[in-house]
Order: sequence, then C-alpha cells, then structure tokens
Amino acid sequence: MIDLTVIWALIIAFAVFAYVVMDGFDLGIGILFPAFPVGKGRNRAMNSIAPVWDGNETWLVLGGGGLFAAFPLAYAVILPATYPLVIAMLLGLVFRGVAFEYRWRDPGHRAYWDFAFFGGSLVAALTQGMILGALLQGIEVSERAYAGSWFDWLTPYTLLCGVGTVAGYALLGSSWLIWKLEGEAQAVARKLALRAALATMALMGAVSFYNIGLNPDYADRWLTAPEIYYAAPVPILTAMVAISLLRAIPRDDGSKPFWLAIALFFFGMAGLGVTIWPYAVPEALTIWDAAAPERSQVFMLVGVAITMPLIIGYTAWAYWVFRGKVGDEGYH
Repeated sequence: MIDLTVIWALIIAFAVFAYVVMDGFDLGIGILFPAFPVGKGRNRAMNSIAPVWDGNETWLVLGGGGLFAAFPLAYAVILPATYPLVIAMLLGLVFRGVAFEYRWRDPGHRAYWDFAFFGGSLVAALTQGMILGALLQGIEVSERAYAGSWFDWLTPYTLLCGVGTVAGYALLGSSWLIWKLEGEAQAVARKLALRAALATMALMGAVSFYNIGLNPDYADRWLTAPEIYYAAPVPILTAMVAISLLRAIPRDDGSKPFWLAIALFFFGMAGLGVTIWPYAVPEALTIWDAAAPERSQVFMLVGVAITMPLIIGYTAWAYWVFRGKVGDEGYH
C-alpha cells in the first residue's frame, strides 16, 4: 500500500534540498561579495548568477507551500515558533533582490547596493540555519499548538546552525565561481572555497556532536544497534566527499568542486533525515500526526506531478543555455 504521507515528506525534502543548493550558491556569492575587487571582479561574480538567481527561489515557494498544504499542523506550529527568523529571512531576500537589480541601474550608489546585496544574503543564510536549529532543538507544543515564548529560537545551538549554514553557502558560492570564472577572480574564489570548506566541515562536525548531547533520542538513532548500522554509511560517505573536495578545490578548473560541495550538502541532509525521522516537529508531531487528509494529498499530488517536471525542465534548460564561463561582457 502506498503511503501518501511519506511521499509528501519526500517531495518536500527534495524541494528544500533543491532550494538549499540552488539558492544557496546565490546567497553564498552575496556573502563573499566584499572579498572580490570592486569593478570587474564583483561584476563577473554577479553576472554568473544573473540568468538563474530568481528562478532558484521557486523551490522555496514549493517547499513552504507544500508544507502548508501537506502538513498544515506542522506549518501551524513551526511558523509561530520562528516568526522573527522568517520575517528577517524574507526581508534579507527582498534587500538582496532589490540590490541585485538596482546596482546596475544606479551606479552612483553602487557601494550601498553592494552592501545591501551582502547584508541581505548574510541575513537570509543565517536565519535559514537558525530556523533549522530551532526545529532540531525542539519546539514546545501543547494541544496541537505552539506553546513556547517569542525568543525560544535564540540559543547557542541555533546560532551554531546559523553560522554553519553561512559557511556552507559560502562554500557553494565559491565553488560555483571556480567553475564559472577565470583568471584573478577565479584565484580569489579558490582561496575562499578552501577556507569555506574547512569551516563547513568543522561546523558540520560540531553540530553533529551537539545533536548527540541535545536529545537522547538523537543519540539513540546514531549510537545504538540496530540503528547505527543504517546510519553509519552517512558519516563515512561524508568524510570521503570532504577529502575529495579538499583535493579538487586547488586543482580543478571545472565543475567538480561544485558537485562535491552539493554532495556534502546531500549527505548532511541525509544525516538530518536520520536524526529526526519520522517527526515533522521532533518529539512532538510525526509526519502522520501533521498530515492533511488523504483526499487533499491526492488532489495536490496531481498538481505536483504536472508542475514539478515543468520546473525541473525549465531550470535544467536555463543552466544548459548558460553553461559557459563568464567574461567582462557576460557568458561566452
């Protein structure tokens, strides 16, 4: 028998992963923007994402909308618990989007728009990581509603998750620029990618160890039999990818560092899945507790079956068209 709730959980997980990867390197370029020379260096970095950046945010809409539609109770609990973070994230994305457009149309104030691009990207990345941290550390639920305070999301653990997300996005952005740039700008991207990779790996490790002490159930899923036998491949494969990435960054001029950075994120999300499954809100609501009625899931699944291939298709086409290197005048 097909479990529609599990299917919807996988659909939302895929949408979140697609958003994290695709908008992650956009945000990463914004985070790293001050490290590039004013003028051609920054222009090339921004031109590398100009054809795709706004389409990448489609996945955020699908992930958030899918959560609201397929798991309305989880949506109703998570949003009130993280309202300040969600508002800050959306404002960061707005500032970043406006800055992206206006820095070309208002060269007299380009320094201010560059700062807005950097600041919006940093705030969006930091808050996304903190939202994840707030979910993992646990949300107080009473009678199927959020029962915590306004600042429950603000803890050392959520800040650690936020900083780790910033470092991870910086890794995605710098590895993308290794692929897309040439010359001095590419050399800058290599140095930044190596630092970001080391920071990302260290912070991933710190969050993983913190999780074990954060919740006894998390520790059981990773350290007791038989769960440990299913979970063990995740850290092993993560370590293998990390070593390959550190070797590729100084040597490879193509896309290999970027794909390895994506693989690092994939195994990080796989580890997250092992940690919280089968909860939509850890220790409070399982995915079945939070799921919409079966008829609603079937109705929405028909729509997703039509729209998701279209989204994947036009996204793949856009990346294929703009698959070359970026020069002073754009893609060539």
